[in-house]
Amino acid sequence: MGADFLHPAPSRYPQISIPMAPDSDDHWKPKHNPWAVALTVTLATFMEVLDTSIANVALPHIAGGLGASADEATWVLTSYLVSNAVILPASAYLVSFLGRKRFYMICVALFGLSSMLCGLAPSLPLLIFFRVLQGAGGGGLQPSEQAILVDTFPPRKRGQAFAVYGMAVVLAPVIGPTLGGWITDNFTWRWIFFINVPIAILSLFLTSRIVEDPPHVQREVAAQRKRGLNLDYMGFGLLALAFGSLQFVLDKGQEKDWFGSHLITTFFCLCAGGLVALVLWEIAQIRRGHRPILDLTMFRNRNFSVSFLMMFVLGFALFGTTVLLPLFVQEMMGYTAEQAGLVISPGGLAVMAFMPLVGFLVSRVDARWLIAIGLTTLSAALFTMHSIDTQASYAYIAWMRIFQASGLAFLFVPINTVSYVGVPREKNNDVSGLMNLARNIGGSSGTSFFVTLLARRSQEHQDRLAMGLNAASNLLRQRIQGLAGYFQHGGGLTGSAPQARALARGMIYQQLVQQSNQLAYLDVIAVLALVALCMVPLVFLLRKNTGGAVSAH
Repeated sequence: MGADFLHPAPSRYPQISIPMAPDSDDHWKPKHNPWAVALTVTLATFMEVLDTSIANVALPHIAGGLGASADEATWVLTSYLVSNAVILPASAYLVSFLGRKRFYMICVALFGLSSMLCGLAPSLPLLIFFRVLQGAGGGGLQPSEQAILVDTFPPRKRGQAFAVYGMAVVLAPVIGPTLGGWITDNFTWRWIFFINVPIAILSLFLTSRIVEDPPHVQREVAAQRKRGLNLDYMGFGLLALAFGSLQFVLDKGQEKDWFGSHLITTFFCLCAGGLVALVLWEIAQIRRGHRPILDLTMFRNRNFSVSFLMMFVLGFALFGTTVLLPLFVQEMMGYTAEQAGLVISPGGLAVMAFMPLVGFLVSRVDARWLIAIGLTTLSAALFTMHSIDTQASYAYIAWMRIFQASGLAFLFVPINTVSYVGVPREKNNDVSGLMNLARNIGGSSGTSFFVTLLARRSQEHQDRLAMGLNAASNLLRQRIQGLAGYFQHGGGLTGSAPQARALARGMIYQQLVQQSNQLAYLDVIAVLALVALCMVPLVFLLRKNTGGAVSAH
C-alpha cells in the first residue's frame, strides 16, 4: 500500500465527500444569533466535561452504597473513559450518516437518559453499564459542538467563539471534584448524576429551536443516504478495540503495576494490534473510495498534525496539573478534598479572565506567538512551582495555580483555531473529532504518567535517603535518643523506654517518607515544565498566518 495512502488517486478519494458549492456555503448564515448557538452547545459541553471528574471524589460513597470494594468502584470511571474514547474519533463518520444536528441531539438525549439511570442504578454492574452508555453519549458531544462553532461563526469571530467553548472545557474539570464532594457530603452520590437530567432537557429544547445543519452537511448526508447505509462495521470494531484497550491501559496501568501484570500486557498488545489493523483497514477503505471511519489523510496537513500533537500536550498538562496540585496539598499538607478543590479554583477564574482576551487576539495576532506565549508561561510557572514545600501558604499555592492557568488560557483557542487552516469545510467534523481525541488521550496519558512517575520517584528517593539512616549512623542514634527521651518524659507518654524508642523510629521513618514524597512531586513538576518548554520550537512548524487567514479554508 505504501506511503501514497496520504495522496490517494483523484478518481477515488473525492468520492468520500461531496463537492462544495462555494457560493451557497460562503454566504450561508445561521437563522439565529451565532452567540445563542455558542451558548447552547457550550451548555452541553460543560455538562459532559464536568462528568469526567465529578464522580472521582464520590467513589468511596458509591462503593459503600452498592456494597462494592474500592477497586471495583474505579470501573465507574474507567467504563466512562473507555466508551468516550471509542466514540470520539468515530463521531465525524456517524455525522455523515445522521446529520450533525440529529447526531448531536441523540448524544444529548443518550447522555441525559443514561445519567438518570446511573442515579437509579441498584447495583454496581448496572451502574457500570449505564456509565458506558453515558460515555458514548458524551463522546459525541464535544466534536459536534466544535464543528458547529466553526460553521456558525465567520473566521474573524471564530477565536472568540472558541474562547467561550474553551472556558467550559477548562473550567469543568477544575470545579468537578469540588462540586462532586459538596453534593456527596450534603446529599447523596446519586445526585452527581441526577443534576445532568434538567441540563440535558434544556439543551435538547434549545438545540431543536436554534441549531441547524449548514448546506455542506446536508449534502453529505443526502449523498450517503442515496448510496445506502453502508456502515464500516470492521473499522468501528477495530476502533473500539484499539482505543478502548488504550484507555484501559492508561487508566489501570499504575494500579496493576503496568507490564508486571499479564492483564495490562494483554490489553497493550490488543491496543497495538488494533491500531495497526485499523490503519491498514482505513488505508484500504480510502483506496477503494469509501468513507473511512478515521480519516488518516488529515495528517498530511502540517498545521493539523502539529496542532494535534500540541492538543495532546495541552491535555497532558491540563489534566496532569489538575491532578498533581490537589494530590500534593492533600497528601503533604493535610488539606481536605474541599480545600484542595478551592486551591485550584482560582485557576478557573484566571482562565475566565484570559480566554476572552485570547479570543479577541487570535484573529489579530499571529497564532504562533500566542501559542509560544502560552507554552513559555506554563513552563515558567512550573519551574517557579518547583520551589514549593509543605510550608507554603494557601495564597502562594493559589497564585501558582493562577500563573499556570494563565499559560493554559493562551493555548486552547489558538491551537483549535489553527487546526482548521487549509482543511476543506466538509471535513470540519473530522478535525473536531480528532482534536478532542488528542486532548482526552493526552489527559489520560498525563494522569497515568504523573501518578506512575510520582510513585517510582518517591520509592527511589526513599531508598536513597534510607541509605544514610543505618544502625551505624551516630546522627540517627542521637536523633532516636532525643525523641525517645521527649516521648518518655516530656511528651505525655507513660510507657517504657523501648516503647518510646519505637515511637521515635516511627516518627523518623514518617519524616523520611514525607521528604521522599515531596522530592518526587518536585521531580514530576520539573518533567512537566521541560515538556512544555520543549514544545515551543514546534510552534514554528505551523504555517505563518495572521488575522482572518487563521481560519481560512
